[in-house]
Amino acid sequence: MKYFYENFSFPPDQSFTIRTDLVEMKKNNILKSHLNFEIVLFENCKGKRFIGDHIDDFEGTELVLLGSYLPHCWHFYQELEPMVAPQSIVIHFFPDFMGKQLLEMPEAKQLNELFSKASKGILFTGPVVEKAKMIMRTMLLETGMSRAILMLRLLDLLSQSNSYQLLSSPYFNSVESSEEAKKINKVFEYIFQNFKKEISLQEIADLLPMTPSAFCRFFKAKTNRTLIDFIKEVRISHAAKLLLEGKHNVTEASFHSGYNNISNFNKHFKESKGLSPRDFLNQYKVA
Repeated sequence: MKYFYENFSFPPDQSFTIRTDLVEMKKNNILKSHLNFEIVLFENCKGKRFIGDHIDDFEGTELVLLGSYLPHCWHFYQELEPMVAPQSIVIHFFPDFMGKQLLEMPEAKQLNELFSKASKGILFTGPVVEKAKMIMRTMLLETGMSRAILMLRLLDLLSQSNSYQLLSSPYFNSVESSEEAKKINKVFEYIFQNFKKEISLQEIADLLPMTPSAFCRFFKAKTNRTLIDFIKEVRISHAAKLLLEGKHNVTEASFHSGYNNISNFNKHFKESKGLSPRDFLNQYKVA
């Protein structure tokens, strides 16, 4: 996986941007971060999300709010309805896009709390997703102050919702400089390209370069997990994807995800997913 640190400005006649895109299946998307906040909506697709130190599968409609400098990426590998094109709507903005005075108003308390939580990434669930989708679709048709008012309505809606999940762990620290971002994501890129084979601490530390002990401290501070735990998550997440695609049995999924010991694979899979590989697969077949 490649990493890109985005640094862009808004057009002179806009305080935020909104766009819609077609989602490309099986495209190797880029892990990126940027100073501005982002609201993103995906429809009719299935894949894997990477938000900070969070890695998980997703399916259907996905609505996420991202804070500043939060590394993020989605990999898409299946569209759910072949006759309906998978789409996304993406909004980039700064919290004070309507002026700093707005955020100083007592009525903006929930809004400020929302922006604070966004540093971990917020996945919204329940009825709020459909309501937000309708507002975002209408925003695409509007311009000027009409669009700005809809943006405030959207943020107000999200700030009042209790149906959400914080994605990154409480101890995850966003990478707040381009140099740190390059280091941590050089590691990510190497792991995503090589997780199917043995990876040593020394070869990872040599990438930066750092001593193994210095690297361990750096990686734990930025991801709230050890290198071994992160590699496990990537491997198990890939194995789950292979199982759900239906083209590999448990043993094959284990082998193609970097495991040469089925017992270790079963143990790590259950630790990660709460189910054995076979029970996990059966659960999805029933669903």
